[in-house]
Amino acid sequence: MAARSSLQGAAITPSSSIPTLSALADPPARVMDGAAMDYFLIELVNTVRASSAVAVARTKKVEQEMIDAGLLPVPPPNAAAAPASMRDSMASTGSKLDGKIARDEDEEAVRLRLESIGMHVGANVAERLCHDRALFENTLDAIKFICKDLWSACWDKQVDNLRTNHRGVYVLQDNSFKTIQRISSWGGRADALKKAKIYVAMPAGIIKGALARLGLQTVVVPEITTLPQCTFQVKLPKGA
Repeated sequence: MAARSSLQGAAITPSSSIPTLSALADPPARVMDGAAMDYFLIELVNTVRASSAVAVARTKKVEQEMIDAGLLPVPPPNAAAAPASMRDSMASTGSKLDGKIARDEDEEAVRLRLESIGMHVGANVAERLCHDRALFENTLDAIKFICKDLWSACWDKQVDNLRTNHRGVYVLQDNSFKTIQRISSWGGRADALKKAKIYVAMPAGIIKGALARLGLQTVVVPEITTLPQCTFQVKLPKGA
């Protein structure tokens, strides 16, 4: 009798520990702290910047090896025949220009890689959001989907303003874009705007990738004039 009682007692499970059918059918949403995405984007930009620097250095090393092996022509010297004073001045100016061009090229490489990452994200998000939706009737409906559904899923709000010239150009304006809300710089407004431009490369890729998954090949150009406002100009090819 004692053994039977112990077995019966072990078989009884409190009803509170058994998940209900409604919980299994509609599980609670898993949320993440909003600041985590800010930290993630900061680390992503830094990681891509370091990775791009390594890739550029590797490319330059290969080019120099090919020049040394005679497979590429030797680049012409800068201002070799100029007088000494002029040569020094030109060398100083040229070094500054070369440094600026190199920095711009590095930033462009970072921007392109961030945009590429964003395109993969945007395509997958659009596919998930459109899983149970009917096909869009026209381009404007697809753009409205970006302004409402995609924006809400990625940045917790809808676009503040949508304009179009009805010739394949759409301007999406967000007066307080979440990605750049907390960007600042000790270097002043100009430096803050410069830093913010690299952080909107991935969102531009998200928009471009989402539209590509919807069958629209576009060019997305972000523009920041006043923080935290951001506009995205979406250009469709002629005849699209």
